[in-house]
Amino acid sequence: MWTAYATAGTTADWQSPELARYATGGALSTLTRGLFGYRELGIVTRGQPVLNPTVSSVEPLGLPIKVIVSDCGDSTTWTKHYADNGALADGEPGGKRHINAVVEKQVDGSWKVSDFGVHEVGTC
Repeated sequence: MWTAYATAGTTADWQSPELARYATGGALSTLTRGLFGYRELGIVTRGQPVLNPTVSSVEPLGLPIKVIVSDCGDSTTWTKHYADNGALADGEPGGKRHINAVVEKQVDGSWKVSDFGVHEVGTC
């Protein structure tokens, strides 16, 4: 999901079909709203986050339909820039931040992120 989001961010493509390939519901809405906002502000992203996700829990244990994934994502090299001149769009430094995601099995058998939370830099 994050790779698709970072790729869509290079042009602030809030309608990228790749987003729906990995996210649904509230997660998809959050991603598309974020990119739409970037588009309105003339902001694009460069780089990719560095991720090392791990499974925190599965529900139910025998035949899971819901998985909680945790990560300490690093956004140091994933930056926001103004599309017209390439200048940094904000003074917020990247860094390591705690990320939780709910991944649920869909009716077609695929797995998609349905919700996620990204915490402040320095939370891991």
